[in-house]
Amino acid sequence: MNSETMRAAVYRGNSTVQVEELPLPAIGPGELLVKVHSCGICHTDLKKVEYDLLPPPRIYGHETAGVVVRTGAGVTKFREGDRVVAFHHIPCGTCFYCQRRLYAQCAVYKKVGITAGFEPAGGGFAQYIRIMDWIVERGVEKIPDGVSDDTACFVEPVNTCVKAVWMADPRPDELAVVMGQGPIGLIFTMLLKHKGIRTVTTDTMPERRAFSRRFGAADSWDPRVEDVAGHCAAMTEGRGADLVFIAASAPGIVEQAIRCTRPGAKILLFAQTSDKERIELSGKDICMGERQVFGSYSADVDLQRISADLVFSGAIPVGELVTHRFSLDDISRGFDLALHPAPESLKILVWPQGHDH
Repeated sequence: MNSETMRAAVYRGNSTVQVEELPLPAIGPGELLVKVHSCGICHTDLKKVEYDLLPPPRIYGHETAGVVVRTGAGVTKFREGDRVVAFHHIPCGTCFYCQRRLYAQCAVYKKVGITAGFEPAGGGFAQYIRIMDWIVERGVEKIPDGVSDDTACFVEPVNTCVKAVWMADPRPDELAVVMGQGPIGLIFTMLLKHKGIRTVTTDTMPERRAFSRRFGAADSWDPRVEDVAGHCAAMTEGRGADLVFIAASAPGIVEQAIRCTRPGAKILLFAQTSDKERIELSGKDICMGERQVFGSYSADVDLQRISADLVFSGAIPVGELVTHRFSLDDISRGFDLALHPAPESLKILVWPQGHDH
């Protein structure tokens, strides 16, 4: 590297991101400097930009794949030229929450360990990132030869879905419903198919319902016009679905999940991340119906290797979800497309090096 500067898409407040020239991040002992090749656009980052949830300036992006270009003193697990993916959160492993495997609630986990400058915020929407020592120790996975960067950057989002499926613990004879078939909902469909769980899905976009069937759904319905509860009952001797994963945040979606499930069912909230979201349910449906309504958020370090293997082995074909790639100069177009999906758009990536990386 001749230049000690790089380009980055910097969040500057007022829902705006602008591409700027910045110094290359300096690394310390135990740290890595990674050249970013691919970074997925995630809705949690979009919400932070759109709703100005955190003070500027920050460089977002956390579904990151790239190559190690510098190693700090004492680093032995990685060397220059290694292709890697990195998790931006890793828990301490010893606190009250870690002892209960609630890693996303750990104070150390909440501390972001990857930056491209400014307050650490993931940094993947920049040409280079600095990975801090505790992340290098436990949160970086090498990408095998033959696996593209575009596929590898799915390891973090796949982990979040693997965690949710692990928490829901589906049985082989159960019927699962995945509500929402955007990129995350489709990953759920792939994972459930991989586990041999009979799965049906809902989405308002016909193109996404077609993808859903292609990736393993027994059927996929438009919840606005189809009797989802009736279909689920017909597939379960009149009982209703055993399990629902809610991978979209449309109004009324949790209420619909209750209607299409049997007594004793599990309903997992995955997309309900806004404190403005309100859900009104019948107490009787939960209490007398003995349903479990619970949440799953972010990744699980114990499932990191499993998630990486699922992606790297091709056991779940996540690379087929990529429909668009944008350079830093066009990142605002990428954000807009992710917020307002076109019929043909699914997973959208940023290529910080441009189209010649």
